[in-house]
Parts: sequence; structure tokens; C-alpha cells
Amino acid sequence: MASGPPAQPAAATRPGISVPSIPLLGRDLTSSIVVFLVAMPLCMGIAIASGVPAEKGLITGIIGGIVVGALAGSPLQVSGPAAGLAVIVYELVRDQGLSALGPILVVAGAVQVAAGVFRLGGWFKAISPAVVHGMLAGIGVLIVVGQFHVLFDHRPLPSGLQNLAAMPSRMLGLSPTNLQVSEFAFLIGVVTIAAMVGWEKFRPAALRLMPGALVGVLVGTIVALLLGVEVARVQVPDSIFAAVAPPSGNAFARLLDPAVIAAAVAIAFIASAETLLSAAAVDKMHNGVRTDYNKELRAQGVGNLLCGFAGALPMTGVIVRSSANVQAGAATRLSAILHGVWILSFVAALPFVLKLIPMAALGAILVVTGFRLVSVKHATHLFRDYGVLPVLIWAATLITVVSTDLLTGVLVGIGLTMLELIPNLHRLRLRVYEGTEADTHAITLDGTATFVTLPKLAETLDRVPADTRVTIDASRLDAVDHTTAEMLRDWFQRRRASGQAVEVTGARGRIATLTEDRH
Repeated sequence: MASGPPAQPAAATRPGISVPSIPLLGRDLTSSIVVFLVAMPLCMGIAIASGVPAEKGLITGIIGGIVVGALAGSPLQVSGPAAGLAVIVYELVRDQGLSALGPILVVAGAVQVAAGVFRLGGWFKAISPAVVHGMLAGIGVLIVVGQFHVLFDHRPLPSGLQNLAAMPSRMLGLSPTNLQVSEFAFLIGVVTIAAMVGWEKFRPAALRLMPGALVGVLVGTIVALLLGVEVARVQVPDSIFAAVAPPSGNAFARLLDPAVIAAAVAIAFIASAETLLSAAAVDKMHNGVRTDYNKELRAQGVGNLLCGFAGALPMTGVIVRSSANVQAGAATRLSAILHGVWILSFVAALPFVLKLIPMAALGAILVVTGFRLVSVKHATHLFRDYGVLPVLIWAATLITVVSTDLLTGVLVGIGLTMLELIPNLHRLRLRVYEGTEADTHAITLDGTATFVTLPKLAETLDRVPADTRVTIDASRLDAVDHTTAEMLRDWFQRRRASGQAVEVTGARGRIATLTEDRH
């Protein structure tokens, strides 16, 4: 992939106004419909997994599309409610009440805006991939064990360990000869999962853009209607505007509670990390404009501020909807904006359709989503390329998230990452020298490249012109930790994929393997 923006197709313009050409407009229109179809069941399912009404997720999806889509620093990324925040929101609503969520999101959004203004986006790149993926895997486990109970038309239990412990008894309580609501709900959930996974595996090429989540929900809903049983169904208001619930003045008084402020900072941190992780993944999928991380942070902050004032769920950039957007051929940010318009139009005009959807079907979609967050493949990649320590960081983060809470898990992971600094405590400094000779951009690295120095190194590499030959002298580079190594490998792969020459001299050990394409 190119590290800089390539030439874009010509667009029809008028004085002072830039609009997509007709072919690009068609691509964005098609992509927006695909993303809308992916987003609808996820917005509702994540809201329910978060312990709030389904419409709260729809409001976040609308704001994420229309507002954040227009402001985003990653034009092809789609924003909305994220499974990665479902667990922390569930715990907040359980412990603090739904009224506390609005003020918390206002503060979290303000923190994100400030982080973008003060150009702190690069520091989120310094979070170890082992910590981020361990966090997402822990969240995935919590979603699976929590939504497992929704498959039986029961509410999740207060903690992940309780949900896990109760799973056997829930299964043993099924009776094939004495069918009750629980049995019918479980049947609907199983059929939904089978339809979703089966469609994604065997769908015809002509319908490859039809999302599996939508197919699963449609099949689950049809089965529920055919069975004619009174399983729990989605409840949404007749007017989406009636679901907008600004926090009261009394609710903002809760910001005096240190626990509430800590929750706001945790949401800001986790939402920002997940957003920028998603943006980096989206950048690998296309050859268009690279992400402006600070602009993206500001856009997400504005979105979460608005979600706070609307009484909705927090948002992040989300990889499932974003990858659907890129794969469907989106060309500009118009696709993300339009998907928000379609959500608003649908819930405003056809709310009665949503009320037909069984809760078990949405729970089933979240079970599959949570399962896919537990990426053992990433753990094996860490072990293969970087040894035991990153895998231990991944596992410790996962286990702590499941057994305690999200913030503790992330802090444990970050703490363990510090162990990589110990062998290099005598020389943690990294000097980066740049120079230009003829058509070559020369970079010399001197010292130790760790997550502490990663933002400076990433900024240097990101400003290298896309059409320039690059030479990197690594003869004085003593060591590279796994966080920086991942960033360097991604950068080398983008340059290689776009046909841009990079020559590395003096590299040895792990450093010498960074230019290899091993993913």
C-alpha cells in the first residue's frame, strides 16, 4: 500500500464546491447501502449487549455516519457503536445507572478532542499490539459468555466469570420434550448463527456484498414468525427522535465522583485506541488517503460529545463496517455519511419492522462477533516473530479483562510491556537523522527503538514522500521491541506493495527480518 495519497480520479467541480464524479458517486452509493445493512443489526445488538435499549445504538450509528463521517481523518473508516466498549458500558450502566452515561461520554469526547488538538494521536500507536489484541480477545470472551444467556431469552449475569460458570446449567436445563420459551429462543439463536456462518462460507459471488449478519437476522426473524411463539423481541420507540434523552443538570453533578471521571477517561482511552487500530487496518486495505490520526481523534471526540448529549452509546471507528465499506468499493467519505442517512431514514419510517426481530437473533450475531474478536492467530504471529513475552502480555491482558475488568486488564498489559525495556535500560534513546541526496531520502537510526520512541519514528517515516527512494541505515540500531517492529514491518509492506524502493543497510538479528513479508 502506498504510504501517501495517490492521484485520485477526477471529480466534477463547481466554484467553491467539490463533488464526486458520477462513477465515484455510484460506488459510494452502493457501498453506503452495504454498510447500512451491516450496521443495522450490529448497532442494535451492541446496544443490547451494553445493557441499554436498542435505539441507543441506532442513534450512535446515525451520529457516527452523518457527523463523524463528515469530519473523519480516515475517510473510508465507518464509526458507530463498538463491541469493544459493550462490556465497559454494561458495567457502567449496572453500577452507575443509565443517567450517568451521558455526562461520562461528554467528558470522554472532550478528552478525545483535546488529544487531537494537542496532537497526541501518534502516542496511541505506541500501545503494544499484544495489549490491544489481548484486550479485544478478553472483550470477545465476555461478549460470548454474556450473549450466550440471551440465546435463552435470559439476561446476562453481573460478571464474566458468573456468566461462564452458569453456561453448563443453562444448556442442561434445555428439554427437547417439554418445549418452553427458552428452547424456542435457543433454536432461533442457533438457526441465526448457522445462517450467518453458512452464508459467509457459501454465498454466491453475485451476492458477495450481502452481509452475513443481515442474513442471520432475517432467517432468525422468519423462523420466529413461523413458530408463532412469544419470544422476547426488540423494543424501539415509534419515533427515533423520542429516544434522544439529553442528560439533566443533576446528572452532570455526578462528575464530582472520581469513579465517574475515571470511567470517562477509560472510555476515551479505549475508544481512541480501538479507533486508531481500526484506522491503521483500513489503511492497509486501500491505496487512498492515509489516516490523519489527530483529525480522526477530534472527529471521534465530537461524535462522543454528541452521543453524550443525546443519551446514546459511545462510538469508535469499527473494523467490520469499515472493511465492508472498502470491500464494497467506497471511494470517498460520502459512503460513511450516507450509511448514517439510511439508518435515520429506516428507523424513522419503518420502526415496526425492527420490533419483529427476536432478541435471541441479535444475541446470536453478537456471539459470532465476540468469537471473532478472540484472535488466536494473532497470538501465534506474536510468538513466531517476537518470542514468548508478547504472547504472555496478550494472555495476561485477556485473562485479566475476563476475570476483573477492562481497565485493569489494559493496565496489566501495559505494565508487562515495560519488561521489554529492562534489557535496554542503559540505552533507551533513539536518534533519528534525515537527509536528502538527489532523488533519495536517507534515514539513519541510532540507539534503541522502543514504544517510548515510536511516535517520533512513526512521524519521521510518515512524512517520507511517496514517490521517493528511501535508504535506512540501521547499523547503529541496537534493538527493536515488538511494538516498534510491528509498526516498521507494516510501513515496509506498504512501501513494497506500492512499488516504492526501500533499502536497509547494516541491519542484523530481528531488525534484518523486518522487511520480510511474513503475514
